[in-house]
Amino acid sequence: MARLPDAVILCGGAGLRLKSVTGDTPKPMANIAGRPFLELLLGQVKRYGFSRVVLSVGYKHEVIRQHFGDKAFGMDLVYSVEASPLGTGGALAQTAGDIATDTALVMNGDSYAAVDLGRLVAAHQKSGADATVVVMAETRKDAGSVLLDENGRVKAFAEKSDALNTRYQSAGIYIFKKSLCAAIPRTGNISLEEQLFPEWLARGTRIDAFIFPGACIDIGTPERYLKAQETLAGVEREASVLRGEGQS
Repeated sequence: MARLPDAVILCGGAGLRLKSVTGDTPKPMANIAGRPFLELLLGQVKRYGFSRVVLSVGYKHEVIRQHFGDKAFGMDLVYSVEASPLGTGGALAQTAGDIATDTALVMNGDSYAAVDLGRLVAAHQKSGADATVVVMAETRKDAGSVLLDENGRVKAFAEKSDALNTRYQSAGIYIFKKSLCAAIPRTGNISLEEQLFPEWLARGTRIDAFIFPGACIDIGTPERYLKAQETLAGVEREASVLRGEGQS
């Protein structure tokens, strides 16, 4: 069986909107059902057979490194540390040198969607696209709107806006060719959603959509963070099996 691509988790955020409930804890380490949220994402990629993860970290990165070390659930962890905030696009550009495979699974570090990551990788490899974006039917105004053509390819992307009049929004999970990541200008703070996607589409980069029928749960606001405590409790129980807890 061919090795799965490296996974990249963009988890450099400080979680400023969460400070009223989490204090100075970095957002990826916010407690969900007794464990850091980042554990849920690592448990998810492990369940699908990924073996190497690049953590793009920034705010209080030492807290994350101290908790996880160089391995989690048997997977190798590599840390890409932002000296200053780089945005999602700038952070992804910095990780390019740490990606050891031709493609990479990229996930936002503050949201969870129960996507079949194995099917996602297979669909991307079969398509020959430069990038694949997981999209879902949603109505939130603060998620990226994605317009598709009749073949399921992305035609337009508008971050945190319903201007496209489309029923699809980004779930914050992607597959990228490493070469696409490596070509991102290293010019500081760049938004993947607001700058890079529109630029790539304008120059003809092929971006396909992978339609996910479920919902995306994020912890970006105090209200959604508190709701996630209950919604993601079952996911935490699955992760506990990977940790070997509760087993005789």
